[in-house]
Amino acid sequence: MISRTLSGALILLGLGGDAVLADDWPQFRGPRHDGISLESLSQKNWAEAPPKEIWRAKVGIGFSAVSVAKGKVITSGHIGGDDVVRSFDEQSGKQVWEHRYASDIGAMFYIGGPGSTPTIDIESDTVLVLGKWGELFCLKLTDGSVVWKRHLAKEESLVVPDWGFSGSVLRLENRLILNLGVAGMAIDSRTGKTLWRSDGAESGYSTPVPFREKGKSLVIVSSGEGYSAVDTNTGQQEWSVPWLTRYGVNAADPIIWNDKVFISSGYQKGSGLFELGDGELEMIWKQRKFRAQQNAPVRFGDYLYGFDGDSSSRAMLKCLSLKTGEIVWEDETFGYGALCGADGHLIIISSDGRLGLAEASPSGVAASVTPSVLPADCWTVPVIANGRLYCRNSKGNLVALDLIRTR
Repeated sequence: MISRTLSGALILLGLGGDAVLADDWPQFRGPRHDGISLESLSQKNWAEAPPKEIWRAKVGIGFSAVSVAKGKVITSGHIGGDDVVRSFDEQSGKQVWEHRYASDIGAMFYIGGPGSTPTIDIESDTVLVLGKWGELFCLKLTDGSVVWKRHLAKEESLVVPDWGFSGSVLRLENRLILNLGVAGMAIDSRTGKTLWRSDGAESGYSTPVPFREKGKSLVIVSSGEGYSAVDTNTGQQEWSVPWLTRYGVNAADPIIWNDKVFISSGYQKGSGLFELGDGELEMIWKQRKFRAQQNAPVRFGDYLYGFDGDSSSRAMLKCLSLKTGEIVWEDETFGYGALCGADGHLIIISSDGRLGLAEASPSGVAASVTPSVLPADCWTVPVIANGRLYCRNSKGNLVALDLIRTR
């Protein structure tokens, strides 16, 4: 039995008499922009009963995560001089359609390929894709045909950051908010027309994060020099935080917590918590013991859980107190990796493809760990949607695992 609730975002899956809350994942970091699914986990000892593989696919080189909605799984990768957006049937893994466009792989000190994740616009049945070099596509969800397209870097004379644009598209009502320029850009989702834009200075690599402050609709975007809050209707900057990271790699999405914002980056930079307000923000604490290079941590209560360190150096999983900035615990089981959250647990993938499941607790971590489900390098965040876990590596291997039925 399948019944729709919450505008189609949530479903109840009846399997063997047990109802399991399920959740679409239509965009990067999920429907609530926090990396956490509302799904329940039926099996919580993956060492004894690891998730069962359902299907695999080759999707091309890159670091795009998947988005899942309306029975489709969408991701991007690079193959033979083209970036390719692919749609798969959620149940069978059969490819439904693909959309190709010529693109340089951009392999500068790493394997290259697209870094952004396609966004599924459920209301309009479209897929929104920001390419590495400023290409923007609106595709039909049903067949991948082009509704409209633009090349924003060329048309708007934007400065492309060293590793290409990596932030995913954020849709808010009829606006697409993009992390382009020093403080973002807005595009009409129906026509592709530019609504407002910031200047041509180099953007960062994070995805815009929405929030409301004093009745205004705002987003936080990163540049190579810091993070800014921008009015989504006008493009006006409300406040900014200077945040200079080596190579301008401000990539991890900020996290809104009560009336505060958490920011972190790698390359020995560290983290900080700031009080929201007008103009420059007041710093509550700042430290160098937690450095999120690519992927933001997840928050459970007053604690953050995520990976500290860079992909090319020693890294470890850590728990951080938001109130104090102190490291509560650290664990070297996984080295470098990525994670998401569900049902009060951390769903972890190590760079070498091992999966871990652990309760999100400040008391410590006791993860049940599976053998590798993919070859290295697994830097892309895992995704939970409708009872399944999706993982990929940089070489383009994608696997769908069943979180309800185990081996």
